[in-house]
Amino acid sequence: MKRRPDDLVVFLGPSLPAAEARRIAPCTVLPPARQGDVWRALSLKPRALVLVDGVFEAQPSVWHHELLAALEAGVAVFGGGSMGALRASELSEHGMVGVGRIFGWYRDGVAVDDAEVALLHADTEHGWRPLTVPLVNVRHAAELARKARVLGRAGAQALVDAAAGIFYQERTWTRIREAVEPAWTRPVRDAWDAWFAGGVEDLKRLDAIECVRAGAEFVSRAPPPQPGARRNPSSLVRRRRLMEDVTRVGSRAVDSGRVMELLRGAPDADAWAEAGLRRALLAGWARSLGLAATEEELAAEEAAWWTERNVRASRREGFLAANGLDALELRRLCEARALERLALQHASRLLPDGPSWDEALASEARLGGQWEQAARALAEADDTADEGG
Repeated sequence: MKRRPDDLVVFLGPSLPAAEARRIAPCTVLPPARQGDVWRALSLKPRALVLVDGVFEAQPSVWHHELLAALEAGVAVFGGGSMGALRASELSEHGMVGVGRIFGWYRDGVAVDDAEVALLHADTEHGWRPLTVPLVNVRHAAELARKARVLGRAGAQALVDAAAGIFYQERTWTRIREAVEPAWTRPVRDAWDAWFAGGVEDLKRLDAIECVRAGAEFVSRAPPPQPGARRNPSSLVRRRRLMEDVTRVGSRAVDSGRVMELLRGAPDADAWAEAGLRRALLAGWARSLGLAATEEELAAEEAAWWTERNVRASRREGFLAANGLDALELRRLCEARALERLALQHASRLLPDGPSWDEALASEARLGGQWEQAARALAEADDTADEGG
C-alpha cells in the first residue's frame, strides 16, 4: 500500500523542527495543537497521530475528547515530549501510547503540572525557536550532573527548586544559575560551570524524536485499523466538534461552523432540524427502553441510505467526507434511523394503550389536509355513481 504523508500527522512546535521530523519519516507536520485541531486533523484520514507540542495559555488546549475520538476512529495516538506526554499519561488506559522520559515522569507522579513542560518560544515565522528553559529539561540536567558526579543529591534538588521558582516565561539558564548560586558552594559552582560549558541535552527534543519514530514505526507496519471503544460524548462536546471540525471537499477544507451558518439560513432549516430532533428523541427513547438494532438492520439501513443518495461506490468516500462524515459517523446516523424505525413499528406496545399505525396515519392526514382531499374525492366518486345509477 502506498504511503501518504497524511498517514502520519505530527503536532510540533518548539520541541523539534518540522524538517527534522520529516527526515525521520514522511509525515504531515502541524503547529502546536489547540482545542479542535485533532478533530480537524482526522479529516486527513491519518493512520497515526503524534502529539508532541500543544498550546497552554494563549488558547484553549487540545481536549481529551478529541484524542478519544481519534482512538474510536481506529487512529493510533502517540504522545510525548510536551503536551503529548501530559495527555498520554491521562489517557493511557484508554489506548493512547505514551513515549519517552517526560511521559514516564507524568505517569509516575514525578511531574504533575503542565507548567513542567511550558516554555516561551518564537512564532511560526521563526520556527517556534525556544526562548526559555522548560522545567523538565532542568530535571534532566540535574540527573545527568548527578551521574557525572558534578552535583550531589542536595545540589541537584537545589537546582530544580531554583528553576521551579522562576516563571516559565523568564526561566533561562542564566537566571537559573543566578537563583541557585546561594545554595551551592564555590567548588560545586565551579564544577557545574565547567560541566555545563560542554552543553546539556534537550530532553523535550529527545522525547519528541522518540515519539515521532514510534508513530512512524507503527505506520510502516501497516496494521489494519482497530476501532476503539465506542464513546458517547456529552452534548457540549458534540456541539463543540460540530463547530470546530472541518469538512473536506476534494482537496479543500471548509470550516464546519461556516457550513452550519449557511444551513441555518436555508428555507428548510426548521424542517430539517425538527426531523433530526424527532429522530434523535425516538432513538434515545428506544435505547432507554432497551431496544437495539441488529447488525442486519444496521446494514439494511445503510444500504437503503446509499440507494437514496444514488452514489457510485467509487465516489462514496469523497461523498462521505463532503458531508462531514466517515464510516463510523454514518453508522451512528444509520443506527438512529434504525432505532427510530423500531420505535415506530412497535409504537402500539411502547406505551400503555399506545397509538396504532392507522391512528398515526389519520392524525397526520387530518393535520395536513390530505384527509379532506381523500374524503372529497370519495364523495365525488359516490355522487358520480349515484348519478349513473
